[in-house]
Amino acid sequence: MPAHLQRTTASNELGDFLRTRRAAVSPEDAGITTWGTRRVPGLRREELAQLAGISVNYYIRLEQGQSANASDAIIEALARALRLDDAERTHLYAMARPTTAKRRRTARTESPTTGAVRLLASMPDVPAMLLGRRNDVLAWNPLGHLLLAGHLDPAAPERPGTRPNHLRLLFLDPHTRELYRNWADEAALAVSSLRYTAADYPDDRLLAELIGDLSINSPEFARLWARHDVRLCSSGTKQLHHPEVGDLDLHYEVLHLPDSHGQRLLTHTAAAGSAAADALSLLRPTPGTSG
Repeated sequence: MPAHLQRTTASNELGDFLRTRRAAVSPEDAGITTWGTRRVPGLRREELAQLAGISVNYYIRLEQGQSANASDAIIEALARALRLDDAERTHLYAMARPTTAKRRRTARTESPTTGAVRLLASMPDVPAMLLGRRNDVLAWNPLGHLLLAGHLDPAAPERPGTRPNHLRLLFLDPHTRELYRNWADEAALAVSSLRYTAADYPDDRLLAELIGDLSINSPEFARLWARHDVRLCSSGTKQLHHPEVGDLDLHYEVLHLPDSHGQRLLTHTAAAGSAAADALSLLRPTPGTSG
């Protein structure tokens, strides 16, 4: 990975996050009166420090990664001044207060939990897949495979070395790109969710390699990653255009599994009697087929 992409330390990420959030808050929104032409978007460093009630020098040290383990009071003051939402506030804590426990986590190939695999098999009418913290597809049920990646080998998640990765597919695979009717929104959501997860695993080499590879091979990913947007994706609507059954609007839920180091189930459902439900019934594999 090129040196300029190896920006995985908590201090660098904290500074970049603070700068992008500072640029997103206008002086008017913050109640600051300004005169003349401003050379920077958003708030100046001294303005943010004043709003948060901290010294300018201390804030500069935070942005430059020279002050670790900021107090809860300072983090909360910055979160209020920057108007952060809950996900962004949690992200700020993760970067400003790195813990020893987080830094002990090592990069290794993930394995699906037995219970999650059984759960996938127990709901054949619900398209679902099991994702790891790096967005590797650890398992899927037949309907999940046919809905989201029917052009791939159904057994692909069973091979750890070459498993599909949901982010790689989204940015680098034309079939997956065409699946989403609003691809740009889906891509932005996926990257902002990865930002949220990555702060918890600052020393995960494989995660850093994934980010670096996508930054090199996808200008769209690199642009979205540089925005430092953060979101915790838990539910919503996926607007799909499936090559076999056409347009579907499906509700999705992301179920985070306890004690699984970031593994989560992504499920899709359709309202009873809806056109999407009819489309899923056409897609559903018949008994005796592998999907």
